[in-house]
Amino acid sequence: MVPKPCAIRSVHSVHRILCPSHRNLYFCPKNLHRSAIMRAERCEFEAFQSGHCSGTMEDVKRKIKIRIGLEPGYHLIPRCRSGLLKYQPKRDDLPYRCMRDSFTTAVLPNSSITKRERYVNHMGQVRVGALMEDLDMFAVWICHRHVKVPALPRGIPLPYVFVTMLVDKIDFYNIHNVDANEDIELCGHVSWVGLSSLEITIYMQQKLRTITKAILMMVSRNATNTRAAPVNLLKPDGKEEQHCFDDAIKRQKRRRAKYSNQSLINRPSINDEMLMFELYRRTNGTDIAKEELLEEPPNCSWMSKSSQTTMLHPFPDSRNAQNNIFGGYLMRNAVELSFITASIYSRSRPYIECILDIAFFSRIKVNSFIKITAYVVYTYEKYMQLLTVVQVMNANNFEEFTTNTFHLTYSVDQPVKEVLPSTYQETLWYIEGRKKFLDFQRLRNQRQSETVDSECN
Repeated sequence: MVPKPCAIRSVHSVHRILCPSHRNLYFCPKNLHRSAIMRAERCEFEAFQSGHCSGTMEDVKRKIKIRIGLEPGYHLIPRCRSGLLKYQPKRDDLPYRCMRDSFTTAVLPNSSITKRERYVNHMGQVRVGALMEDLDMFAVWICHRHVKVPALPRGIPLPYVFVTMLVDKIDFYNIHNVDANEDIELCGHVSWVGLSSLEITIYMQQKLRTITKAILMMVSRNATNTRAAPVNLLKPDGKEEQHCFDDAIKRQKRRRAKYSNQSLINRPSINDEMLMFELYRRTNGTDIAKEELLEEPPNCSWMSKSSQTTMLHPFPDSRNAQNNIFGGYLMRNAVELSFITASIYSRSRPYIECILDIAFFSRIKVNSFIKITAYVVYTYEKYMQLLTVVQVMNANNFEEFTTNTFHLTYSVDQPVKEVLPSTYQETLWYIEGRKKFLDFQRLRNQRQSETVDSECN
């Protein structure tokens, strides 16, 4: 029996005041401990914030284009960047960087009527998929701020490409209370660095309350995106940064262990096999000669009836310098289809609670067709666990392959029907979905524990 999850209402805050211009943010240390709630809900950024603001997300996108030398206009054959390979530095030529060096903020100016429509859904509430698209772009910008190449001549584009490798987690706080007419602020920094990979920690906030905490893994590539490129090593500055860095190392170890224990790529464990047999008995009965499934048990639904599918044709406005589709584009569309799927399954308005372990297996060219399918793979009381799969078809030779998987948790205001698998593959999805839901519960319980500890201190 899965333990009942706790309802958490914890938030974090950087405590800053947004100026009308949306370009300058000022921090007010005197407000950091104004109330017991704020004391319990501070985020780690308060310890080493730099005060840097990158402006609006439109400013961020423009700065990225300038740094990589992306010229306006779409070209069937991307501009050759092989001339930048000679500027690729070696690891020993790169200075150490601390977390404060990459820390920055940006603003989604929803208070502006002309900018608001992009971030509003049909019910006048915040459009989560659009937030995820900008979150991915903001992570790329933090990578740009971390990488420093002292020997790079002035005016030469940065000889790097940064791509999203995976999303560790995106935890949503009070998403149903977000005001779509108010500015949303992003802040983040590099929290861990490997040979060519970077972990990025990002918060989204509104009115000093956290909407989302996200942890993404990015990969640095050379100018032509043909091989990995070394990045500046991270050297924590002070005990607060060291504590954040130590947590990131623990997450790295957990990620490796989690990947080696996936139900979809490994033989099921003994406990998994016991669960599979229990599901088989519930859906096929005790007659060993019976081939057909039993009728749906009361208040249950077959997983095969829970899915929704859409086809997309991406266009050049969603591409990078190599004519590959942005990871944020896929995140936006996957989140929005999963919302539709959860809505139809529950017959109500769902709220997104968490996204875990988004894997990006390969890049997607702009001349592709994209098929996205969302399945409800596990349910518990008022919660639904969804698996969303992205498949790509090459528009020239029509070859198909899977490029992404998303694991999303949604909740509604009343219990939902129990979803049941009817095939071996669906049973594996069910088991994996159950594991992701347990991960979500642990994440919420950990957040609750940290809030209680902060209140005690």
